[in-house]
Amino acid sequence: MPFIHSKVTTKITKEQETTIKERLGQAIALIPGKSEQWLMLGFEPEMSMYFRGDNSQDIAFVEVSVFGSENPEAFNKLTGAICDIFNEVLGIAPDHIYVKYQAVTNWGWNGANF
Repeated sequence: MPFIHSKVTTKITKEQETTIKERLGQAIALIPGKSEQWLMLGFEPEMSMYFRGDNSQDIAFVEVSVFGSENPEAFNKLTGAICDIFNEVLGIAPDHIYVKYQAVTNWGWNGANF
């Protein structure tokens, strides 16, 4: 039950969104037990953001919520993949990307909680 919510300062074309969707779908498997089958994605393009007091370069803030316990080693690998994806597809430098993780113990779907 992962959810990846991306906020970026740049436009995202439909083609770029599809590429990011596909690559995040593959990357989520870096977390044991997670797969694209349950992955939900959200995109917020053209968001006004500042990093280090500056907005002259593109920025990304990516939130990853997962059902279950934290897995720092898997999260570290996923951070690398996320930075690669956003850099290669949108041209956002890895040092302008924050990735936030949240492990959630109560997660609802289809009228009930897991």
